[in-house]
Amino acid sequence: MAERVQQPPAKRLCCRPGYNPACRQGQRAGGVPCGGAGSAPGGSGNGKTHNPESLLDIAARRVAEKWPFQRVEERFERIPEPVQRRIVYWSFPRSEKEICMYSSFNAGGEESGSSGDNNDETQLPFLRGVTLLEGGWVDNVLQVGFHLSGTVTDPATPSSPELICSVSVSFDRCKITAVTCTCGNKDIFYCAHVVALSLYRVRKPEQVKLHLPISETLFQMSRDQLQKFVQYLISVHHTEVLPTAQKLADEILSQNSEINQVHGAPDPTAGASVDDENCWHLDEEQVQEQVKLFLSQGGYHGSGKQLNLLFSKVREMLKMRDSNGARMLTLITEQFMADPRLALWRQQGTTMTDKYRQLWDELGALWMCIVLNPHCKPEQKSSWLRQLRRWNSVDVCPWEDGNHVNELPNLTHSLPQELLHKGHTSITNMEGWVGHPLDPIGTLFSTLTESGRAGEEGSNTCLDLSGTEDRADLQRMPVQRLLGDGESYMALAVETALIGLGQQRVMPDGLYAQEKVCRNEEQLLAKLQEVELDDSLVKIFRKQAVFLLEAGPYSGLGEIVHRESVPMHTFARYLFTSLLPHDAELAYKIALRAMRLPVLESTASSGDLSRPHHIVSVVPNRYPRWFTLSHIESQQCELASTMLTAAKGDSRRLETVLESIQKNIHSSSHIFKLAQDAFKIATLMDSLPDITLLKVSLELGLQVMRITLSTLNWRRREMVRWLVTCATEVGVYALDSIMQSWFTLFTPTEATSIVATTVMSNSTIVRLHLDCHQQENLASSARTLALQCAMKDPQNCALSALTLCEKDHIAFETAYQIVLDAATTGMSYTQLFTIARYMEHRGYPMRAYKLATLAMAHLNLSYNQDTHPAINDVLWACALSHSLGKNELAAVIPLVVKSVKCATVLSDILRRCTLTTPGMVSALHSRRNSGKLMSLDKAPLRQLLDATIGAYINTTHSRLTHISPRHYSEFIEFLGKARETFMMAHDGHIQFTQFIDNLKQIYKGKKKLMMLVRERFG
Repeated sequence: MAERVQQPPAKRLCCRPGYNPACRQGQRAGGVPCGGAGSAPGGSGNGKTHNPESLLDIAARRVAEKWPFQRVEERFERIPEPVQRRIVYWSFPRSEKEICMYSSFNAGGEESGSSGDNNDETQLPFLRGVTLLEGGWVDNVLQVGFHLSGTVTDPATPSSPELICSVSVSFDRCKITAVTCTCGNKDIFYCAHVVALSLYRVRKPEQVKLHLPISETLFQMSRDQLQKFVQYLISVHHTEVLPTAQKLADEILSQNSEINQVHGAPDPTAGASVDDENCWHLDEEQVQEQVKLFLSQGGYHGSGKQLNLLFSKVREMLKMRDSNGARMLTLITEQFMADPRLALWRQQGTTMTDKYRQLWDELGALWMCIVLNPHCKPEQKSSWLRQLRRWNSVDVCPWEDGNHVNELPNLTHSLPQELLHKGHTSITNMEGWVGHPLDPIGTLFSTLTESGRAGEEGSNTCLDLSGTEDRADLQRMPVQRLLGDGESYMALAVETALIGLGQQRVMPDGLYAQEKVCRNEEQLLAKLQEVELDDSLVKIFRKQAVFLLEAGPYSGLGEIVHRESVPMHTFARYLFTSLLPHDAELAYKIALRAMRLPVLESTASSGDLSRPHHIVSVVPNRYPRWFTLSHIESQQCELASTMLTAAKGDSRRLETVLESIQKNIHSSSHIFKLAQDAFKIATLMDSLPDITLLKVSLELGLQVMRITLSTLNWRRREMVRWLVTCATEVGVYALDSIMQSWFTLFTPTEATSIVATTVMSNSTIVRLHLDCHQQENLASSARTLALQCAMKDPQNCALSALTLCEKDHIAFETAYQIVLDAATTGMSYTQLFTIARYMEHRGYPMRAYKLATLAMAHLNLSYNQDTHPAINDVLWACALSHSLGKNELAAVIPLVVKSVKCATVLSDILRRCTLTTPGMVSALHSRRNSGKLMSLDKAPLRQLLDATIGAYINTTHSRLTHISPRHYSEFIEFLGKARETFMMAHDGHIQFTQFIDNLKQIYKGKKKLMMLVRERFG
């Protein structure tokens, strides 16, 4: 709290027009302890005796609570001193609850201080004040009329010296109305020193010396006494008060001064005037500064949390019917309206952040609580409404995101009458109660539950019906007696929540509004889950569930719902789990009805109207923007998973749930999750597998395969592997079934590389405990699948088919023939080379050679592709041909010459062919070896040599066309390699010399390069 050292001016002027000097002798100028003669019951106030309370105390306490002291003075010409003392005594607050509320963010001391940086609860002002009080650090406590003062010492710590603070507190009608402290602390709430002094007066009233207001004491003094009093006061405080004293003296001595025109004089200890508002001290300036600071931080440093704590403080004040609640909220709202970001966002056309919008929502909800408060006066309501309209008229005032008053189309005009519930008509212009900006259902639920808890705390709990004088007979009536037979506040709260959650409501526009619908629903369900269901509440659940199923257009769980109504998945899951132990049939009816998602459904034919879960779309051609659709679909999935878990062991239920999933869920990812959930539940380690649930899991997996077969899904490979695992658990017939119908479930590549390969693995055979006959049947199905896939997609499946068919000669030959048939048209050189290498590895070199030559026919390597990935395949193919013999090499070299134009690759092949004789490995294949190296002057190497030389010449000219100086040295090295190849011919020296001379002539303009050529090659 911003405790100002200067005491505020007195609120009213005090005098005694009917004062009788004769009475002075019977009145005491001195003070007595607050708990002195005529004090509270028990005399000393220590609680050890229990004497009846006196009529004086009873009357004084009531007067002190309700009447300003000026009214008492005006009502009675002379008030006896004992009566004054008791009124003054009882005027100080007697409860610590309000003091705690004004000295911490939370009345229970659960939150951190306003700084938000220190989470140590002992640092809260209230708890620190209690510590100071209990440590005996409060001293010199004095009560003069309605003013309390004292000194509070902050003990020394290793980091700070001892601090003695002078504290004063003004009070009126059991409320602290002003505080000052010399500690200099600036905060919204009271400092620890104010708390310590106030609690001292509350807990130890008998130790506080009490005096009547100072004006009463002055009235008892003679002229000499008054002069002595003034002179002593000036003498003690002459440096502070002497200028003021002289000024006042001058004004009093002047007959025409303003001070002489006023009857009486101000007294800061005399209590409040009739016109003063009776409220607890709230430092408005600090409230504004703190809110402004939090808003300026833009959500950083926990500012959002601090603002929410301020909102909680407003709620706490409203709960205690403290008028400062509305006052504090007004100050907060003004700072929100003055936030410069509002104008910036409006200018830029951007929306405010979600966290900031949530703060505005809370602001609106609190104003709703204030305006709808039945205890406030009509003039207060009118004043607040004018203020709200004024704020609303400001341009920067943010609009509510989303239309919360959309009309729900009248379904009676759109649907056959026989489908509408008899006795009910369509409700139009419906506002969604859940997700509404003012949260009516949540507010009503909280109000009823709090009332219910209050009623349970004791039979003395009564409704406060003050202000309704004509109903005085109800003021002391226990709360339960105001309800009907068998009813309770908790039952009403639960029923209210169920009604609100089950209401059919149109999805609002805008991302934030839609997220708010989901968030509000989840918050309300979280509150419901805290309620322990007894028999009476279960009856309410049953009653509401039946009503929601039969309520027609009102209900979101009715047989007919609008296409854009908010889905009931989350609510239905809660109803399902709550009703399942008590009425399983009703629980499943609710959950199955709620599984639908109309916004994703297309218009159904009129012939389908007899179906129990039929959905009619009133606006079939409109596709609204449902920003929260992914969340809604996940909740739909959770509902289905909950039903699957509950239905384990019940084949009829499982079949019904499976049908609902297949009909209503359209997301492959969510269906896959349900399949996995069902599989996990069915194969729990502590029980035997549930074969029915396994079959449900498999059916869902098969549906996923069909949905994703023609669409891209990054989890597809995972889905296929999982399906094979699931089918394996179901049994060998399931594996055989998915292989028989593979073309409706898998791509050819998936079928061969994952499905068939996994089925034929040893782990599958061991897992299924297959005998030889079963193994052969399964392998036969796998080979058939592999051949079918190879026929359909030879490029990607041929190699897998060959691998799968290795142990069956006929199948292997068939697969090989498929490869040959596809080689000329449908397969790339990469695929053919891969299969060729596989054939060589498996001991079929001639087949490998055949496939390699077919691959070469598809290949084309240009002069500059000296790092092409196919080079290794070409070298391997030539090596294979060379190893098989001269005839094979002679056959492959024309293909190489035709396909490869890269000089370095051709020279590499040429050198390899000249190092060894053809057929060096032919002995392995029972072929004769000639034992002689092949001549470069004869075919086929002569053809290869000429092609290599030609490639170097062409490459040289190509490189010289766009050569830059930084590539000169690299080019000279290239010519060096070319010379090595030229020299392999018998006239190679002459050819190379002519080649160099031609270069010098053609490219003589490149003088530097040609100079380097002459230096190297002459």
